[in-house]
Amino acid sequence: MKTLQKKLLLLLLILPISMFAQNTLKGVVLDSGSQQPLPGVNILVKGTSNGTTTDFDGNFTLNNLKKNDILILKYIGFKEVTYTYTGQDNVTITMTEDLQQLQDIVVIGYGTVKKEDATGSVSTVTEKNFVKGPVVAADQMIQGKVAGVQITNGGGAPGEGATIRIRQGSSLSGNNDPLFVIDGVPVAADNTGGRNPLASINQNDIESVTVLKDASATAIYGSRASNGVIIITTKKGKSGEMKINYSGNVSYSSIAKKVDVLSGDQLRSYVNTYGNTNQQALLGTANTNWQEEIYRDAIGTDHNISLSGGSDNITYRASAGFTDMDGILKEDNFTRATTSASVVGNFFNEHLKIEANNKTSSMRNNYSERSAIGSSLAFDPTQNIYNSDGSYFEWNQQLASRNPVALINQSHNYGTAFRSLGNIQAEYKLHFFPDLKAVANFGYDYTTGRSYGGYGYDSNYYYTNASAEYDYTNDSKNRLMDLYLNYHKDIDAIKGSVELTAGYNYQNFDYINNGGYSVNIAGVESVTPATKTGYNLQSYFARGIFNFYDKYVLTATIRRDGTSRFAPEYRWSNFPSAALAWKIDKEKFLENVSSISSLKLRIGWGITGQQDIGKLYPSLPTYLSSDNQAQYQIGDTFYTTVRPQAYNSNLKWEQTETRNIGLDFGLIKNRITGSIDLYEKRTKDLIAYVPNPAFYGFSNYDYYNIGKTKNQGIEMALEAVVVSTDDWNFTVGGNMTLQNSKVTGLIDGAPDFGISTGGITGGIDNQVQRIQVDYAPNAYYVYEQAYDSNGQPIDGVFVDRNGDGQITTDDRYFYKKPQADVYYGFYTNLSYKNWDLAMSWRGSWGNYNYYNVDSNLGWSNQILIRDTDLGNATTEVLDTNFSYSGSERYLSDYYIRDASFIRMDNLTIAYNFKNFLGSKANARLSLAGQNLILITDYKGIDPEVNGGIDNTIYPRPRMYTFGLNVNF
Repeated sequence: MKTLQKKLLLLLLILPISMFAQNTLKGVVLDSGSQQPLPGVNILVKGTSNGTTTDFDGNFTLNNLKKNDILILKYIGFKEVTYTYTGQDNVTITMTEDLQQLQDIVVIGYGTVKKEDATGSVSTVTEKNFVKGPVVAADQMIQGKVAGVQITNGGGAPGEGATIRIRQGSSLSGNNDPLFVIDGVPVAADNTGGRNPLASINQNDIESVTVLKDASATAIYGSRASNGVIIITTKKGKSGEMKINYSGNVSYSSIAKKVDVLSGDQLRSYVNTYGNTNQQALLGTANTNWQEEIYRDAIGTDHNISLSGGSDNITYRASAGFTDMDGILKEDNFTRATTSASVVGNFFNEHLKIEANNKTSSMRNNYSERSAIGSSLAFDPTQNIYNSDGSYFEWNQQLASRNPVALINQSHNYGTAFRSLGNIQAEYKLHFFPDLKAVANFGYDYTTGRSYGGYGYDSNYYYTNASAEYDYTNDSKNRLMDLYLNYHKDIDAIKGSVELTAGYNYQNFDYINNGGYSVNIAGVESVTPATKTGYNLQSYFARGIFNFYDKYVLTATIRRDGTSRFAPEYRWSNFPSAALAWKIDKEKFLENVSSISSLKLRIGWGITGQQDIGKLYPSLPTYLSSDNQAQYQIGDTFYTTVRPQAYNSNLKWEQTETRNIGLDFGLIKNRITGSIDLYEKRTKDLIAYVPNPAFYGFSNYDYYNIGKTKNQGIEMALEAVVVSTDDWNFTVGGNMTLQNSKVTGLIDGAPDFGISTGGITGGIDNQVQRIQVDYAPNAYYVYEQAYDSNGQPIDGVFVDRNGDGQITTDDRYFYKKPQADVYYGFYTNLSYKNWDLAMSWRGSWGNYNYYNVDSNLGWSNQILIRDTDLGNATTEVLDTNFSYSGSERYLSDYYIRDASFIRMDNLTIAYNFKNFLGSKANARLSLAGQNLILITDYKGIDPEVNGGIDNTIYPRPRMYTFGLNVNF
């Protein structure tokens, strides 16, 4: 009996210890369908911060468990799983793919919707589909990835800005850039002290980029959405143990193509043949390749580290990055340091959600002297870089080209920019009315920049120019407040739901500019007085989303916008939209068609606005004050003078009306997905910068609402999972856009009125493009070149198109346009076990450039214009030997060249390591190439030219990159 009592006592002592024992669970997580392991599954013990993630093989180890602990497993694209721990040592857990049709969440203005419920034309690119390789800005990550979006880099400098056009833009003289919204904050796309404003956001912090294209999707942003909206969502932390990620790369860049100009020997032969004795006497004995002297092979590095994690209620993510990239133009350099922090908290049983985000960047640019690019083509190659005394060789002629090496080494141009961008957003789901949510979002975007530099004392330019040094500063503040209510209710009677959103938006912009330049006169310095400007936008908006029987979705929005940039009577305008989606696959007549996974028809209409035309107060009377060097003296006192500025008090909003019809589809269990969209955009009251009447006293030009345009297009996108097995996966995808645009109205009663645009180098005030009714905006307006029987252009001879026996401006005609008829992108992703290979291609057809390099440098006067100096020419002069100096030659259609192309943007091969270096870390090593292949008949160094006028652009380099990505 005593023995039994001792045993019972021992059991009672052990029992509480075992209840509190901390155990370890090992397991594997599998896809329930394929039975393949799932890497990266988040596993969290409910109510704690104890958690882990599965490795590459789906394995996990979780410590410090107690019996009856509840494990929560989350994985993108799969249903959430809860698992109760009962004391076992090993377990296999399966997760089921979420088979509800297209449950992806799409970010829209002031909210999100399921992709299957989206009624507008919306495209989202996520991290897995971003352009691979070294990019430093968000625009480069989606280049060629979205139908209807054309992105053209401004040049090949590191951090170079890009021109982004969504469905061709809508304005003639105004801003055609889309609205950028970063974590709920609409930001200005202007540039302060840096190359590219989007380069201030670390690309490694971006989770997704969503493009809103038609007015039914963009009208919720009203006045700023005529050119589409790009919504950038940054990465947030996920619940579980802390994760650390490092990503870095080293890149090598080299020039891909040079301009064909005469060598030293070719120039000597040309001058000895066509030049006079004075010019022949100027020839040197060198064979200097000036392009080789200014370009270099460049190295770049990029390093980023992030950490993230959290509990059920609070998650966090923080990151830091540093980029240092040399340009292929000597002395060119771009450096950037970035930080980001994000905290998301859920409180009161998830009734209150507070999110805080902050991103900072500090950029420094060393701008090499870009005029050296043109000088490297035009400077005499028979001369040495240096004189015998070590000084730079220069011609003693003010109009002569400058020594390109001297331009780079003797000029110093810098830009710095600091940016802080962030927001605090609170969402409160009412306890007594949980279907109603109140949201307050306060955002800011502060930027300060400085541009400074000049020419050294050893530069000839220093002594021949009054303003040899400069220093300018710019500060901008963008403050935002959004206050809105959101109501969502599932309604059984219609087997659907209703979602209503209504609110108020306020955004204020302040700008301060200051600076000046030194003057090479003893004791004299010019300082531009500081200027402070600003404006604000106020808006009221509402949206309703009505889902009937999970088949029909109706979205309607209205936004009323006001801007301080217009006169009071024109400040406010209304911007409505409506769209309907029909989920055809949910109808009974398709329910047994297994090959159709999803099928949705979309129809949309809406009106959006534009008030951003560059000038802040185009419709308000303002005065310009004189600087210190232009004061008026009365007696011994100097007075600041002021003069009135031109304005148009009747200026009002541009308005763009858009119609869209689209079809989204998925076939064979969504292994093939795609969309087709047809759109038409009609813009009226276009704000154009046009000549004033002769009797107008303020200015020669001013802004007026005079224009109308029509843009039409067809967009197609397709992706197919060709192979999907245990070891092999192969996906191909692509998009294509067909587009057409024309001006449909300018000044009533003046059908031949046109606006000259497209300034070129060469001649005096020559402009080669024109805006006129019935033609594409900025179409080329040129003379028709005459040719001989061999097809060679005849020097100085042009076609008399109107038959009046003489060549006048009336003989100019419209010929081709800079906009492409078709542009496209396609990509492939191939993986085999741990290896993967990705390619991205992009191209266009039907776009033409004016080749200003040949028109300016491809004729004899470029070499033999004076007896005091010699220049150099492109090899074009050997074919044509043009010598005619009239403006007709510069404006000849001979220089309009087909710029269609196909380019391999990126090729990446990578290997994925599991248990990297014996640890639990996963790693990825990659080798990438950019701009590897360019197929084109275009003669210039690159067919992609903003605006269609090719004049010594900064060459895009060919780049190779070695990268490492490690997850701990």
